Amino acid sequence: MPLTEAGIYAAALRLIDADGVEALTMRKLATVLDANPMSLYHHVPNKEAVLRGVARMVGAQFRTVTLEDAPWQERIRLLATDFRTLAHRHPKLMGYSFSHQPGFIQREDPFLVALTAILAAAGVPLSEIPEMSAAVSAVVTGVLTAELNGALHQWANIKPPTVPTADENGHTSPGPDEDRIFRLVLDTIITGLEGRFAAERDGQGAGR
Repeated sequence: MPLTEAGIYAAALRLIDADGVEALTMRKLATVLDANPMSLYHHVPNKEAVLRGVARMVGAQFRTVTLEDAPWQERIRLLATDFRTLAHRHPKLMGYSFSHQPGFIQREDPFLVALTAILAAAGVPLSEIPEMSAAVSAVVTGVLTAELNGALHQWANIKPPTVPTADENGHTSPGPDEDRIFRLVLDTIITGLEGRFAAERDGQGAGR
C-alpha cells in the first residue's frame, strides 16, 4: 500500500497513544508502516511535522452539539466537556500538544469557532472576543494539562495546614474527583463572565 500523509499520521497517532510522543521516531514509524525510513521524508520533513499533522487530524475529530437555542452558559459547559472528552481519548498527544504546541488551536478549529459563536451569543463585543476566547481557552487547556499529567490529582490531595483531615466524627473527606473539579472550573469561568457582563451593563446604565 503506498504511503500517504494521512496514513503516516494515523500510524503515528497509534504509536503515540501506546507509548507517548517521546517514544515516536521516524525509524519506528517506518517500521510500523513497513516502509523505508527515507521514504517517509518524501511526505513529511521531520518528526515535528508529523506531530503537527497528527494534532490537526485529531483536532478535526472534535465535534460538539452547538445547542444554538440554549443559554450560553449551557453551551459553554457542553463545549468544554466535549473538548475534555477528546483530550481523554488521546491523553498523551493532547497533553503534549497543550504544553509544547502553542499553535495547536487555530482560528478554523471547531473548538474555537464554537467558542467564538458562544461568546458572541452571550453579548461579548466583537472587539473583545479574541481576548476573551484566548482567556477561556487558556484556562480550559491549562486545567486539562494538569489533569492529564497527574498534577491536578496531586494538588487536590494536598491538605492545607489549617484544614483538618477529619471532622469531629472522624470522617475523612473523599479523595479528589477530577470530574467535580472540572465542573468547578466551568462554574468559575461562567460566574466570572456573568459578573463581567453585569458590571458592563451597570456601567452603561450609569452613563445614561
